[in-house]
Amino acid sequence: YVWRKIMSLVLTPGSATISQLQEIWTNSLSVTLDPSARPAIEKAAELVAKCAAGTEAVYGVNTGFGKLASMKIQPEDTAQLQRNLVLSHCCGVGEPLEISTTRLMVVLKLLSLGRGASGVSVETILMIEKMLEKGVLLGDQKLKSLTAAATYITGTKQSGPLFFGLKQRNHLGGLKLREARSG
Repeated sequence: YVWRKIMSLVLTPGSATISQLQEIWTNSLSVTLDPSARPAIEKAAELVAKCAAGTEAVYGVNTGFGKLASMKIQPEDTAQLQRNLVLSHCCGVGEPLEISTTRLMVVLKLLSLGRGASGVSVETILMIEKMLEKGVLLGDQKLKSLTAAATYITGTKQSGPLFFGLKQRNHLGGLKLREARSG
């Protein structure tokens, strides 16, 4: 779904007002974060990157989750761990929300990430801002599988588990499940 922006609004995380959020919801405004949020975002991202590359186990950064929390993930595999975490949580159930509500949820997530406590990169923030500016949301799609999602995104027939990094090709061209290595 693509919408066209009417105007843009600069928001400061922790200071956005209900009236600003209502304006965004009502008028499909484009949103960017105030530049004052950037130092905290960068500091948290640097800390997470340091932890991911380090030898000390940091839950959710370079370890598994839940029952796998004691499994240390090798530094070269932490990016894939984070990607898999996002992909495993990026679905919903029930009827799709209205586009205006979906957009507002993205703005609220942007404000939350902009507080500098999550460890996301500035590039992630800029990508979300650009999605809001260009009106790119997939809030009204009903897709029955990962393969359907991958095919929808690329426009060509794709293996969903392979596209989303949940499987990899082995040296013989077949697929195998990705496994986290403990160290």
